[in-house]
Amino acid sequence: MPLASAGSRLMFDAFWRAAAYCFRPRVMLLSVLPLVVMLVALGGWSYFYWSGAVATMQHWVETIGWLRTVFSWFGSTGTEGFAAGIAPFVVLILITPIAAVVALLVIALLMTPALVNMVTEQRFAQLEKKKGMGLVTSVLWALSTSAVAIVAFVVTMPLWLIPPLVLIVPPVIWGWLTYRVMSVDALAEHASKAERDTLLQRYRWPLLLMGIISGYIGIAPSVVWASGMVFTIGFVVLVPIAVWIYAITFAFSSLWFIHFCLAALQQLRIENGEPGAQLPGTEPVVADPADGALLPDSAAPR
Repeated sequence: MPLASAGSRLMFDAFWRAAAYCFRPRVMLLSVLPLVVMLVALGGWSYFYWSGAVATMQHWVETIGWLRTVFSWFGSTGTEGFAAGIAPFVVLILITPIAAVVALLVIALLMTPALVNMVTEQRFAQLEKKKGMGLVTSVLWALSTSAVAIVAFVVTMPLWLIPPLVLIVPPVIWGWLTYRVMSVDALAEHASKAERDTLLQRYRWPLLLMGIISGYIGIAPSVVWASGMVFTIGFVVLVPIAVWIYAITFAFSSLWFIHFCLAALQQLRIENGEPGAQLPGTEPVVADPADGALLPDSAAPR
């Protein structure tokens, strides 16, 4: 499929560019800002609510009838001990998606505009800014989309108890959220509403796949986070590390979407014959009529 081929090429090109950008000092410094914000927010929540949440969850686990039945089969009354051990992990599982959504909002509101400016300066300095979405509209879009994702996380939590589905359902929801928020943020400054709608429709599946991959990449910080809960002595060190990894992985995801979306926008304007769409010093990119692949103008059929 022509569009699929073009979308795949754009996706892989944007991937390696985003990875390279993550090693830039400016990006590393930007990733510290969400770290500070999340540490303050999560630290405040933990200080006031962690003990109460764990106690509530422990009481709830202790009242589950089938658990008591299972323990009675083995001639044991150790439900209380089991509840005390499992309650922190259940609270962790419940709070992690919310923390991840908050992190995404922090990235969208604080980091993405700076990253868009950086990519624009380096690659798309001549790309016209049509400002199809203002700050208030962008924030409302992110909040409403995140609210839908949180509801989806909560509704599907029973499915997380099924081993195969826990590896599928949360990343798909997270992928949808990432795709909807980061695509719009990447295009907000440069694309008109019509251009944004066209690109989101044309590249819907590559963008969703990028979001899902970003969701799986985001699993790594959760492992570090959980380790901090297991090894209490390392909590102070491991949890901040996990939060910073969240920030840098979100920065990578944001850069991935920015490179993809701005390159796709540039290609759309070239297709529409808009003046100034092509960057100086580079060859125009056109679609190969045979399979839709993106080719430099010098390699395109004459």
